[in-house]
Amino acid sequence: MKHVGKSTVFLLALAALSTSLAAYAGDVRNFLFLGRDGLDAHASLLQRPDIDGVQIIYTWRQLEPKKGRYDFSQIERDLARATAAHKALFIQIQDRFFSKEARYVPDYLLTEPAYHGGLVAQLDQPGEGVPQAQGWVSQQWNPQVRQRYQQLLQALAKAFDGRVEGINLPETAADIDEEHDKTGFTCDKYFAAERENMLFARKVFKQSSVVQYVNFWPCEWDNDHRYMERLFEAALAHGVGLGGPDIVPYSKAHMHNAYPFFRRYKDRLALVAMAVQEPTLTYKDPNTGKPFTRAQAEDFARNYLGARIIFWSTSSPWLSQ
Repeated sequence: MKHVGKSTVFLLALAALSTSLAAYAGDVRNFLFLGRDGLDAHASLLQRPDIDGVQIIYTWRQLEPKKGRYDFSQIERDLARATAAHKALFIQIQDRFFSKEARYVPDYLLTEPAYHGGLVAQLDQPGEGVPQAQGWVSQQWNPQVRQRYQQLLQALAKAFDGRVEGINLPETAADIDEEHDKTGFTCDKYFAAERENMLFARKVFKQSSVVQYVNFWPCEWDNDHRYMERLFEAALAHGVGLGGPDIVPYSKAHMHNAYPFFRRYKDRLALVAMAVQEPTLTYKDPNTGKPFTRAQAEDFARNYLGARIIFWSTSSPWLSQ
């Protein structure tokens, strides 16, 4: 074997290390989570070379102001801005809301009898005292509501499939007062509706990525109804990506729900895309009493959950450095 000098060995090792670091840096793509903020408010962040794209929420009401009449002008503007900055766009289509005042679905869903009010209240700590409404979720278990939602998804696919990086559907968690519900809600119907919408989105979006956020299911803990398992199996079989709104390393609640399934399926799913949103930033490492660092979030997201995209809140400390 030909003798190799120490300097050559050092250079080869350095080159290998540089290649490894470059591969790791490109392994997880960083997107800005803008919520419903416009791109104008974060123009400087959009220019950062370590940002690959943006994720923006669009409400059902915003996209369908009148029955069957769609307005995608804001998505078009956001897509043009993102494209000009050489960034990708992920669109989140929101049918559930987290304040009592937010009822952002088309008026016809709220008023026409077929839709039974369109929304149902989400509760704050159901079962402890008198439940208090903290937000709303659309009645996807009502076939009439679900049909209208799928028509929206179909119209979006016609306009944006292959143009946007991806579309994601919001989290599966919902706190609904079953005892007093008059809309026909059951946990089985809710699961079936969410699964159907996920697969419908994959059917109509043939080129862009489709990601379903999944964190918890009504009525379920530790997969005791097999909702979690069945959703992951369906996603795997149909090429659907999965993700969630929170990266909280080894969170006890998540470890009894979605996290173990991300771990199990991480190398087989079409895509795993996780988020660090504003509430996520308030969680603290129990070992230090301090908020989780960027490195901790990235390590857990990539190596435990299998994430290839992280959607970062613009409040994330590292973005201000």
